Amino acid sequence: MGSISESATVPYRPTPADITLENHRPGDPAKILFQNVRILDSTGRLPYLGSVLIEGERVVAVGQVDPSATEGALIIDGEGRKTLMSGLIDAHTHLSWNNARNLDDLIKLPAEEHVLFTAHSAKTYLDCGYTMCFGAAAARPRLDIAVKASIKSGLIPGPRSLANAPEITTTGGAIAPSISRYADGPYEMRKAVREAIELGADNVKLSMTGDNFVDDMPSQDTYFTLEETVAAVEEAHNRGKRVCAHARSAASVKMCLVAGVDVIYHASFIDAEGMDLLERHKDSVFVAPTINLPIATCAGAAVPYGVTVELAEKQGLRHEVDVACTAMTEMHRRGIRMLPGGDYGFAWTPHGTYARDLQHFVTRFGYTPMESILAATALGGEMMGHPDELGKVQPGYYADVILVDGDPLADIAVLQDQEKLHAIVINGHVHKHVR
Repeated sequence: MGSISESATVPYRPTPADITLENHRPGDPAKILFQNVRILDSTGRLPYLGSVLIEGERVVAVGQVDPSATEGALIIDGEGRKTLMSGLIDAHTHLSWNNARNLDDLIKLPAEEHVLFTAHSAKTYLDCGYTMCFGAAAARPRLDIAVKASIKSGLIPGPRSLANAPEITTTGGAIAPSISRYADGPYEMRKAVREAIELGADNVKLSMTGDNFVDDMPSQDTYFTLEETVAAVEEAHNRGKRVCAHARSAASVKMCLVAGVDVIYHASFIDAEGMDLLERHKDSVFVAPTINLPIATCAGAAVPYGVTVELAEKQGLRHEVDVACTAMTEMHRRGIRMLPGGDYGFAWTPHGTYARDLQHFVTRFGYTPMESILAATALGGEMMGHPDELGKVQPGYYADVILVDGDPLADIAVLQDQEKLHAIVINGHVHKHVR
């Protein structure tokens, strides 16, 4: 790999249209005052007692709020114990994964029902305190794109999202053949990327390696060439879009880094050379381990669906979890930008259980609860391309906040309990308020 020069790519060009929403409704308050709350602002500062004032779609004051500015505001009291924080991100979102028992079932829903399920998934994300979703592939060409547009217009509730189309793979390299777009060689790869962008995709997904979940397609097998990877990245970047990649093998991770892939998923079997290369590129690439699915499978959650613990062991999933956790711990030590989330939407990792990933970062990768929350909030704003508007509770940021009945720094698992989310606000719109 070292003999091939790294690709010179055009940086991502974020625009306000990527993430703006038009979800204000006639009944929405012009102002919202969160008073007497523990403010976890995602700057790294420890929580402190204070107030937060929202006007329209933005946060305007944090900490001390001028009483004269709060006239007419909806007042939500934190009683001195509830924590106000930014909404969360899922860095590997599959809105159209339909809680299927296996990969083949992802496409078995009729199109009409699939649209409704995808819209419901979007609402579920928001119900769980997720205000940002980075799309990682759709089961049908325009499902995520259409749902994003409906959220944006205010037709349905959901998070701010960057939408994807079906993942692109090569002949013989599809881990989910029924929902993949095939391309072989640089020319076809460029065409496939262009087609995804023409559909309206914000992100482009490459499926570069096998997956131990699939028979005869081990995670360490690599199905892309460097030339194909470079072609896909150049084509996406030329149009201001980003590339994410299913890349479990050591070789695929290095291809991603040489080619300029923006988001690397999994990276389970990264080797020493790849780790050093990743560290050199840590300011331009994100990693999302998406570790929950194999962890849950190895713990027996998939037994009712025909995947025993013994089968998971035989497939190499336990070995992959062990190797991946070691790698992610080292990435954390080196300051690699890792974000939680991913691959939710299978029967044993269903929609609505997303915040398990934050706990995995703490128990498996050596993160503190604060570091895990920063990865899910402030880094989320960076991944979404708007670090000065998303992912923090600060003046000028979009009013995407959640009020937690508890202290997530003392117990990160509290974020897994929807009943503990006493308020959810997105873009200044009150999605939930427990009175």
